[in-house]
Amino acid sequence: MAEYDNRVLRGQTATVDVVDQGLRAYMLRVYNYMLVGLVLTGLASYGFTLLTTTSDPALASKMLPNGVMLTALGATVYGTPWMWAVILAPVAVYLFIYVRLQHLSAVAAQSAFWLYAALVGVSFSSIFIVYTASSIAQVFFVTAAAFGGLSLWGYTTKKDLTGFGSFLIMGAWGLFIALIVNMFLKSDMMAWVTSIAGVGIFAGLTAYDTQKIKEIYYVGDDGTVAARKSVMGALVLYLDFINMFLFLLRLMGSRR
Repeated sequence: MAEYDNRVLRGQTATVDVVDQGLRAYMLRVYNYMLVGLVLTGLASYGFTLLTTTSDPALASKMLPNGVMLTALGATVYGTPWMWAVILAPVAVYLFIYVRLQHLSAVAAQSAFWLYAALVGVSFSSIFIVYTASSIAQVFFVTAAAFGGLSLWGYTTKKDLTGFGSFLIMGAWGLFIALIVNMFLKSDMMAWVTSIAGVGIFAGLTAYDTQKIKEIYYVGDDGTVAARKSVMGALVLYLDFINMFLFLLRLMGSRR
């Protein structure tokens, strides 16, 4: 009987080791995808800024009140209805990923995420027009440090964050409505309050989403299913990071 029990214990230990190794590889893939997405966003944003702004008055088509000079492309993008195409393009790709993810191959899912990240970068290129490059870099590193700590806590904590996450999700919807309302009110106080709330909400969601991404891992998933889960996990954490960064930028960024 003792020999039988030892075999059972050895089998259980081997299974735990397989799960742990598989979970680590899965989470590493999620974070790697997210990191590549952030790099693509940064490069696309900076690159599009170089195409739409200039420091040469001879090449300037329009000058903004803060002294930034726009090229002909910049004047078209930021001063005509084409602006909405730039803003809505990433939304369309996100909806495509959300609806079609379960039917995409691993390569197609990854490619769709890379495309989404690049389009987000293009749509967010205006932050280089509004804020100084040094403050953008500073806020990015602050966000990265906060995100890393929060995600690590969400991964390691034994506390169930489901109730906490549900509250934060409702808060995110309320925040979205408040932002739309303030587009018309243009209240500085409301903008400050929503920025504070946005940082808190997406900080909490970072920990909650990390725990949920960890929980959906299943050792028996085949390569395609595991890749889809990795892409969706990367997309969720990417959005948490981007939103936390944007709200922190509104609070800490130095305007031109």
